[in-house]
Amino acid sequence: MATLLHRLGRWCAQHRLGVVAIWAAVLGLTVTGMLTMAKPLSNEFSIPGSRFEAVLETLQEEIPDAAGTTGTVVFRSDDGFTDAQRSAVADAVQEWEELDGVTAVDPFEAQDQLDATQGDLDDGRAELADAREQLADGRDQLEQGRADLEQARQELTDGRAQLEEGQDELDAQAAALEESQAELDAQLEQLEAGVAAGQVPPEAEQQARAEIAAGQAQLDAGREQLAAAQAEIDAQREQLESGEAEIAAGEEELESSAAELEDGEAEVAQGEEDLAAAARLADLTDGFRVVSEDGTTALTQVSVADAEGFIPPETTEAIQRIGNDVESEGVAVDFSKEITDDLSSLLGPGEVIGLVVAAVVLLVMLGSLVAAGLPILMALVGVGVGLTGALALSAFIDMQSITPVLALMLGLAVGIDYSLFLINRHREQLRRGMPVAPSIALAVGTSGNAVTFAGLTVIIALVALTLTGIPFLGVMGIVAAATVAIAVLVAITLTPAMLSLMGERVLPRRARPGSAQGRHEESPAEQADDLGRGWAARVQRHPWLSLAGVLLVVGALAWPTAQLRLGLPDGGTEPAGSTAYTTYDTVREEFGAGANGPVLVVAELDEPVAEGDTALFTTQADLGEELAAVDGVEQVLPAGVNDDRDVLAFRVQPEGGPADASTEALVDRLGPAVEQIGQDQGATLGLTGQTVANIDVSEQLADALPIYLVVVVGLSLILLLLVFRSVVVPLLATGGFLLSIGAAFGAVVGVYQLGFASSFFGVNEAGPILSFLPILLIGILFGLAMDYQVFLVSAMREEHVHGRAARDAVVAGFNHSARVVTAAAIIMISVFAGFVWAHLTMVRPIGLGLAVGVLVDAFLVRMTLTPAVMSLLGERAWWLPRWLDRVLPDVDVEGANLERHLGASAGGTPTDPPGQEAEPAPAR
Repeated sequence: MATLLHRLGRWCAQHRLGVVAIWAAVLGLTVTGMLTMAKPLSNEFSIPGSRFEAVLETLQEEIPDAAGTTGTVVFRSDDGFTDAQRSAVADAVQEWEELDGVTAVDPFEAQDQLDATQGDLDDGRAELADAREQLADGRDQLEQGRADLEQARQELTDGRAQLEEGQDELDAQAAALEESQAELDAQLEQLEAGVAAGQVPPEAEQQARAEIAAGQAQLDAGREQLAAAQAEIDAQREQLESGEAEIAAGEEELESSAAELEDGEAEVAQGEEDLAAAARLADLTDGFRVVSEDGTTALTQVSVADAEGFIPPETTEAIQRIGNDVESEGVAVDFSKEITDDLSSLLGPGEVIGLVVAAVVLLVMLGSLVAAGLPILMALVGVGVGLTGALALSAFIDMQSITPVLALMLGLAVGIDYSLFLINRHREQLRRGMPVAPSIALAVGTSGNAVTFAGLTVIIALVALTLTGIPFLGVMGIVAAATVAIAVLVAITLTPAMLSLMGERVLPRRARPGSAQGRHEESPAEQADDLGRGWAARVQRHPWLSLAGVLLVVGALAWPTAQLRLGLPDGGTEPAGSTAYTTYDTVREEFGAGANGPVLVVAELDEPVAEGDTALFTTQADLGEELAAVDGVEQVLPAGVNDDRDVLAFRVQPEGGPADASTEALVDRLGPAVEQIGQDQGATLGLTGQTVANIDVSEQLADALPIYLVVVVGLSLILLLLVFRSVVVPLLATGGFLLSIGAAFGAVVGVYQLGFASSFFGVNEAGPILSFLPILLIGILFGLAMDYQVFLVSAMREEHVHGRAARDAVVAGFNHSARVVTAAAIIMISVFAGFVWAHLTMVRPIGLGLAVGVLVDAFLVRMTLTPAVMSLLGERAWWLPRWLDRVLPDVDVEGANLERHLGASAGGTPTDPPGQEAEPAPAR
């Protein structure tokens, strides 16, 4: 490997203009790709196939209006809203709804409807009470009518009985008259027979005839009386029949009234059921407001359909422009982070300050503006190619906003360091009189070999993020790994070409060969020979004290780690005074902390809801009341129903904010609760929404952390075993890495979760730690820790291989590489620290963790603990079983074999100390 890199370095130095042109073409190509293909980045973190993703897909398919990406807009007027201000807000809402895919609600109209709910219920209750009273009166009237008809029917019955009795009497009288008439006719017939027979004297005949005539007159008078009585009875009969008809009509009318009364009772019963269902829903939403009680604050939710978790920049710009127009009416307008996130800029003032500090360190170390600018230039080229290439690929790969920032952070840090190691080696060789071209080739073959291996460790650690099974984290790792790989390629190709172009100008004027200016500068090789000087010598004199001091400092930094709580950022992490934080804080103060991060519950019913509002209201109330009974739920609001009426959505507002521990506990309680509710109500319930997504992502990342840590530690042991051909050194390096991780975690938890020195670091509100930060820190710090381990301990091994005693090799190797490692560490710390005040707040804890991690790892672990332990162990530090020594390949990371080969070819060993011949490596 060293020989191959030596040839590569020599070729690049010989073809310097061609190499520069190739890199310029590559940069131009990636920039063009970025400008033509890049798409907006996102702050949405998701895991396909997770609980909330599956529920969200159902919601998007069945009730898309409830599944849009939502931001909050807050309106404030200190003296309350005037009619003109309300009208301006309503106009803004209307303009928002005219934007493609955007829906919004006028808060004042919505609040009026909410306020009117109780009044409407009271009016409904009053109307039902009136209807009940009218029904009671109707029922009384119906009963009275039935009683009157019964009485009339009885009177008709009595009248008909009397009529029949009178008819019977008339019939009897008529029969008596007919009998008397028959008798009278018989008397007349006898008289006529007696007269005819001459048996009746005339006087007797006359008398008899007079008597018969008188009887006949009486009978005729009786018939007339009978006829009059019959006429009277017939008239009474007609009256009875008319009364019966009237009673029949009355009965029909009563039956009709009874039917109407039953219909009225049914309507009242339905109204009572409707009112009861509406009242149950009103009880659920009791206290929910979109305009504060004092009338000075209003909020509205602006939802964008099909935004896939990220509102496009053109839409956010339009939303803000329209909203800001309302300020002309004296209304203060603020927007939530979903609307204000600006992901278009990767560099901010903090990052620039970090680069300036790095430039100052380089200038102090290298003593030349030209030489100091070269590592920064190389880093910028590597970052430029890496970032623009990644952004070009964003057209095909979903990428979070933090992905290029992480790549930028790492690319700048390692890009500067890797070039610096090569430049430093080249400068040392030039000072010793080596010609420019051979020096460049040798620097690439030796330091370039270490750089390649160091970069490979970082790349492996970052690519291993794909093992977590979390896509967005895998993309972060791959993009960052690609940027580091490009930084390595720039270091071993473009840096040699640029060094060839610079020639001896890479050295200060006074240090150039043949220069009579200035004083002689002591080289690292000369410093290495003085085994009584330097930090390592001091550590070696007091190894136990040094060891205890390191453990004490690291322990003090690491103790907050035990309180680590993971989450994703919400509006509370935004800078104080920003519109996003003002929105978050205002909503929390006026409408409850949970209003900033509601939980969405989606219920898939076994059977569709029956037609009608009452059935829907009842089902919503049945489910909503059980959800509201879960401890920690403040309010439950129906959020929608699909067309088939078999999927319902609810908005559950927690008592705490999105990142509060109470909300996380509520989601944990809701899991089993919704399962039981579903069994009780004949439905399948699931949880989704940004709050649930954040918790789910955090939990899955926490589950993946131990596995990833095992993989990374395992890799570190194997790689270091190959490099240092020692069992103890890899264990020491890995243990030191764990100390660095503990210190980094502790610093981040102390500042961002517990609030230590929060004002200095610009932490507005302490809260949970970014959920993927532990995995990122482990991966990145592993790679960087191995960098310093390789650069420092490989120098010690090189001295040991060349014959120095183990304890002497520790000091000599340390003195040889400490200066450049110190500068590289300071540069890296400066770059990372610049991101502690980045404009993307989620990047800040990553910057602090990396800065503290590198600080502890470089200065405490690698430059203090490692020399102390290796001095205590002596030759045992390099122990390796003979069977393992035969099996392991010799990677020659320090390039010693190459130097011996080149030295033998040239008749000497370039790196041997004066007067000292190379000795074989000690037996192991």
